[in-house]
Amino acid sequence: MAFHEIRFPTNVSFGSVGGPERRTEIVTLANGFEERNSPWAQSRRRYDAGLGLRSLDDVETLIAFFEARMGQLHGFRWKDWSDYKSCAPSSVPAPDDQEIGIGDGIRTVFQLQKTYASGLQTYVRPILKPVAGSVRIALAGDPKVEGLEYSVNVETGEVTFVLAPALGARIQAGFEFDVPVRFDTDVIQTSVASFQAGDVPSVPIVEVRL
Repeated sequence: MAFHEIRFPTNVSFGSVGGPERRTEIVTLANGFEERNSPWAQSRRRYDAGLGLRSLDDVETLIAFFEARMGQLHGFRWKDWSDYKSCAPSSVPAPDDQEIGIGDGIRTVFQLQKTYASGLQTYVRPILKPVAGSVRIALAGDPKVEGLEYSVNVETGEVTFVLAPALGARIQAGFEFDVPVRFDTDVIQTSVASFQAGDVPSVPIVEVRL
């Protein structure tokens, strides 16, 4: 499968529904207790773009995008309006939003990531599709200059420093990001009559592993 570095039209994705999915295997024992296990280390996002359609022009845009991706064949970028920043939705990304590593004096490449915390538990999510021009980096609390002191690969989410961060230096980042996804169907069914009556098609979209 190829991945197309193009974002699904944001005016159509706004209003869609979706979010993270987990897979949990549960076995109920004879005594009523349960054993729970998850084969997934990372969560997976699912969305329905159909609810974002507001006009027949949106339907035309959707069909053109679907045909260009050849249905489920090619992946693309998706803006999750409920979770697309390294900070709170109401804030602007800052260089100290997320810790992405600790310097060892040798390593120069670090993966962008976002940490979700609740109580004492945390989940670290790799960020593979940052938005170009949105990534801000701080090293030991000192903001750095992109293009001069570091570079960002917007296709992988890797940050590369010109000079290896010193031993023990905290590496932090702020950014906006997209989710790598594909259509989860090879069929888009629309009806002009039903759409005008308020009935919209289901357009399932699922996150892909890269």
